[in-house]
Formats: sequence, structure tokens, C-alpha cells
Amino acid sequence: MTKLDKKEEQTLEENLSEEKLNDGNSEEKSVDEKLNDGNSEEKSVDEKLKIVEEKLLRVMAEMENQRRRFEKERQEAFEFGGFNFAKESLSLLDNIDRATSSFKENGKLKNSKDLNIMLDGIEIVKKDLESIFKKNGIALIDTLNKKFDPNFHQAMLEVDDNTKNPGTVVQEIQKGYMMNGRLLRPSLVGVTKKKEENSKESSLDEEKGENK
Repeated sequence: MTKLDKKEEQTLEENLSEEKLNDGNSEEKSVDEKLNDGNSEEKSVDEKLKIVEEKLLRVMAEMENQRRRFEKERQEAFEFGGFNFAKESLSLLDNIDRATSSFKENGKLKNSKDLNIMLDGIEIVKKDLESIFKKNGIALIDTLNKKFDPNFHQAMLEVDDNTKNPGTVVQEIQKGYMMNGRLLRPSLVGVTKKKEENSKESSLDEEKGENK
């Protein structure tokens, strides 16, 4: 082997030191790149978790809305079915009232000793039925001497009466009922109106009398 002079040795040592520095810098860069890659991976995981969380919240909200809609529809179906049943059942009370009136007006039964017994039995059935209606939120509409209200009353006829304010209910043709705040059946009523004065007819009569 040939010996190197001092200058060549110095140059070789400088080149080796530069290579070591370059290697160290490259290692540092690779470490930084790895750290940056790790941060980017963490960010992507957080973003994915956030997206999944938002989707989960939306699904849960939709499920809750569906549950509420189902509960509302179920409740409405139950109430509607009960409402129709109650409406049809009102005819039972109507028939009881008609039967009672018929028995009382019957000439043969008026003199019968058993009439009161029959009426008492019918009254017991009527009270039981009214009690069942009351427990289920069915209430009678108070109509007589009340101001006519189209929300609760249905006018069937008008009665000339100047002693009461026009539109006052003075006759109840068929009883009306409410069920839990809803109109089950309107009351069929007769209401008052002012009696018209036939001033024109009276003046014509007077003219005819004068002409005669």
C-alpha cells in the first residue's frame, strides 16, 4: 500500500466527515417525515370517527322520530276507534229515552201498577250507561238557554220569541255529547228569532178598509 501525504489524509478526513453529516441530516429528515406521517394518520382517524359519530347521531335521531310517529299513529288509531264506538253507542241512550217516553204516553200502561217498576228498571240501565260514558270522558252538552254555538249545536228550527235574545237555544231535539274535548255529536236544537212585525200587511188591510 502507498502512503498518503498529509494533504491527502486531511482531504479524505474532510470528505468522510461531510458524508457523516449528510447521513445524519438524512436520518433526521426521515424521522420528521415519519412524525408528519403519524400526525396525518391521527388526523384522518379523528375525521373518520367524527364522520361515523355524525352518522350515528343522525340514525338515532331518525329512529327516535320514527318511534314518535308510530306512537302518535297508534294513539290516534286507538282514540279514533274508541271515538267511533262511543258515537255509535249514543243510540242506546236515545232508544232508552224514546222507550221511556213511549211507556209514559201509552194509555194502557198509564193505569198499570207495573209501569213504575218498568221505568225504574230502565232508569237503572240508563244510569249505568251514563256512568260508563263519564268514565271514558263522554259528557253531555248543556244547551238550553245557551247562546247558539255552531261548534256544539246544529239548528233544526227557529222559534219566534221576543222575550229572549235572538239565537238563544230554547228547544233540544236531540242531545249532544263531547268526548275528551272533542265533539262527539252536536246537539240538535231550536233557536229563537225576533218575531217580524207585519207592518206592511196591516197597512194594506187599512187601505182595503178605507176603500170599502
